[in-house]
Amino acid sequence: MNKLNDKVAIITGSARGIGFSIAEKLATNGATSVIIDLDQQAVDLAVQKIDDQGFRAIGFAANVTDQEQITSIFKEIYEEFDAVDILINNAGITKDGLIMKMKEDDWDSVINVNLKGTFICTQKICRFMMKKRSGVILNIASVIGLMGNAGQANYAASKGGIIAFTKSSAKEFASRNIRVNAIAPGFIQTEMTENLSQEVVDNYTAAIPLSRMGSADDVANLCLFLVSDDASYITGQTIQVDGGLIM
Repeated sequence: MNKLNDKVAIITGSARGIGFSIAEKLATNGATSVIIDLDQQAVDLAVQKIDDQGFRAIGFAANVTDQEQITSIFKEIYEEFDAVDILINNAGITKDGLIMKMKEDDWDSVINVNLKGTFICTQKICRFMMKKRSGVILNIASVIGLMGNAGQANYAASKGGIIAFTKSSAKEFASRNIRVNAIAPGFIQTEMTENLSQEVVDNYTAAIPLSRMGSADDVANLCLFLVSDDASYITGQTIQVDGGLIM
């Protein structure tokens, strides 16, 4: 049985990687997945992949830091479907570097996309959810936001901020029956990790009790649960998908 029949789900940063796996998972469970990413060609390809499986997706090229773009797109989606049921704030970037050498632009860009983008999308969607007095918002954080990591101060700050933002949002929106949770993925196999050396991969996996990397589907499966009615009494939580890395 499809868990998300007739639901409309917006997923940012979803043309590839974890975001696409989430969009695909929600679509295969009955939702209309709205793919938002920077590159129109990548968006179109992602939509086509879902359409080819017999499921429904639409897409928009947009920058989550652009309030006017996001406001316009969310309004268009709401007017077409008369509802937006789910928002997945997944869009994120990394620009790693040691604090003493980090450029201010690298700090600002990571904070803007990862944290400010999550704020903008949440702010613009909550008005529609409040009208319906229902909705689910899920923020993709990271274990780095919980444990920190040398060379990723900007990324850790942005993801730690998302976790705190999730708690505050959950408290603000609960009276309107809007749930807000976060997922903190650990070491997940994506296009980004494919470029790492085997030595780096081995070092990471040695620290994981399950002794392996996770998959994008591992994250998408939890996402499906959290946005479904099966999780109707869960809000304000951050759940790790990390193979036991942080206990």
